[in-house]
Amino acid sequence: MDLRPPSAPRQRSERVRHAQLAVPVVLIAAVTVVDILAPPEVHLGPFLVAAPALTASFRGPRITAFVGLLAVIAQVVVSAVRTTLTDLNHTFQTIALIMISVFVTLFAYLREEHEKELVQLRSVAETAQQVVLRPLRERIGPLRVASVYLAAAAEARIGGDLYAAARTATSTRLIIGDVRGKGLDAVGEAALVLGAFRAAAHQEADLRRLVDYLEGAVAPDLYDSTAPDEDEGAGPRAGEDEGFTTAAVLDIPDDQPLLHLVSCGHPPPLLLLRDGRPVPLEVAQPSPPLGLAGLVDGPVAVQTFAFEEGDVLLLYTDGVLEARDRAGDFYPLTERVAAWTGLHPQAVLDRLCADLLAHVVGSTLGDDAAMVAIERLRRP
Repeated sequence: MDLRPPSAPRQRSERVRHAQLAVPVVLIAAVTVVDILAPPEVHLGPFLVAAPALTASFRGPRITAFVGLLAVIAQVVVSAVRTTLTDLNHTFQTIALIMISVFVTLFAYLREEHEKELVQLRSVAETAQQVVLRPLRERIGPLRVASVYLAAAAEARIGGDLYAAARTATSTRLIIGDVRGKGLDAVGEAALVLGAFRAAAHQEADLRRLVDYLEGAVAPDLYDSTAPDEDEGAGPRAGEDEGFTTAAVLDIPDDQPLLHLVSCGHPPPLLLLRDGRPVPLEVAQPSPPLGLAGLVDGPVAVQTFAFEEGDVLLLYTDGVLEARDRAGDFYPLTERVAAWTGLHPQAVLDRLCADLLAHVVGSTLGDDAAMVAIERLRRP
């Protein structure tokens, strides 16, 4: 958690901006003085072009035009001191400097407009992400919950990882999943899965029926309505066009120290026991990812695991496991979390996020990563 006051980043940013602006101004002053003092056969005026060109790379059109004006004034001063204002050499240098200043000012204007569009798009994407991926409450029934979403890039705040929780009369149900693909298509698939889960999680009495309902909500997308009908009656798309979602769906009863789990091709949750042992909850009969179950025969298998008071359950997407360091080694999740047993969920995620980002220092996350930590609270 960042404990700095909110104004600190802005103040530092302003100092950096002022320091950047000082560079072209100092350059103009230095070139002007040296050019005036240089021998008659030496002309440093062309170096003044660098000042507005440099400014256009980090400031807007107004500041760029102002620095260009300073450079032109400096060129006129040099002309007046060294020869005359009508000297042909200095006249052409001044005209060239004016033309280049106008050109880079236009470039700064276009860059600033493009940045405004990017900011607007990022704002829309972040809003869409918040609508699709609602934050989980800290307390849900007898559970204490924490969640976090790490984007693969700071600019990309939208992706296909998902999680949600819902209450029933006697239990808490959770889902965590990862949609194949990236971008708006993945967000659409994630919204479809989350909408189906929120609609049915508190209605379906059986976890198998809930997973069947989720599969039914996703499965129609496997049929391409735009495909030519020369293969009339053909089934779902195959190969690279298949869309699917890996997911883990859980039901945690309020009055029993256990949990029920259906794994649809998702990485196994980690149970952090009070005695310091992280236990992967490997299911004996995993189900296919959502969207592919129609291609495989067999019922959904529900497996039950112990979940005692004080234990912490860690749910995550494969972006955590696929994080690589500079040597190309994957993140050793089970080894790292072994040292964090006994912590509450938010502390576990804080440690995990910091350690994960330190593991990929000098690189970036290869995929978005979503994490949810759940603790069964001790009864009074």
